[in-house]
Amino acid sequence: MQYEGKAKAWAICSVVAAALFWSSSYAVTKRVLDDVGPLSIGAIRFTFAAGLLTVMMRLRRTPSARPDARQRRMLYLSGLLGITGYFVLENIGVELSTASDASLIVATYPLMTMLLELVVFRSRMQRLRVAGVLLATLGAFLVVRNGADVGGSSRWFGDVLLLLGGLVWAGYNVIVKRSAGDQDAVSVTYYQTLAGAAGFLLASLLEAGEWRVPDATVSSLLAYLAVACSVGGFLLYNYGLRRMTSSVAVNILNLVPAFGVLGAVLINGESIRLAQIAGGAIIVAGVALGMVERTPAVDPVTVREKAGAGNRV
Repeated sequence: MQYEGKAKAWAICSVVAAALFWSSSYAVTKRVLDDVGPLSIGAIRFTFAAGLLTVMMRLRRTPSARPDARQRRMLYLSGLLGITGYFVLENIGVELSTASDASLIVATYPLMTMLLELVVFRSRMQRLRVAGVLLATLGAFLVVRNGADVGGSSRWFGDVLLLLGGLVWAGYNVIVKRSAGDQDAVSVTYYQTLAGAAGFLLASLLEAGEWRVPDATVSSLLAYLAVACSVGGFLLYNYGLRRMTSSVAVNILNLVPAFGVLGAVLINGESIRLAQIAGGAIIVAGVALGMVERTPAVDPVTVREKAGAGNRV
């Protein structure tokens, strides 16, 4: 029992740490976008991350069993979805919108993950969750409407892309939860990043005419995105995700808006309007309400894994 308590605490801490790394990525990406295209940022960031993870896999003293063909396909799919697909939407969304909008909109992601889980696992949706859905939707509307009022159609479209990124991220969480199996965080992140980097390398060819060597400052920011936000963030998040339900893990990412908005103000000098603050607060309140459980939550994937464990020899 004590071991389970410590394991849960470590899992929570790891997801919190991932949230802290990821909260800074919006402001850093916004700075880098002045010199590097959104697709090229992803290609550089995740190719570098894939190289680091390859070295980590080779240096492991006790390598984990290689995932079977089906697991690899699912992990590659999750990489294309959660890395290439999500970060294409995020980078272009941040380029058209602002880092502060991105930080606030990401608070709707737990809600999207919860809704997808309800569809995939066919669990019943409680009234409090319905209320949370409606409240968070209202908050997202306030943030996106503020973007349209202040920045026009470009910023509005960027906010919409960021919302679509939330749907992609929800799919990523469900796929990882169902396909990771007995693979550890390093192995899961490695296979995902290989696929994600490959997808970004192909996509970045669309920006080949704009390529140029970045200066020292931009290079250091790209290195930060690769090492801290990609390798560090995904390792920490995947470690925690395997030890809790995906909706709970994503709910912890509600820390991202607060730190992300702070980073946008301090790093990029963005101004925050009252409508944005109100919308972000309503989103967080809606997500928190949507996560309330009247009875202890049981993760359907965990139940199946435990049921199957008795049949293994």
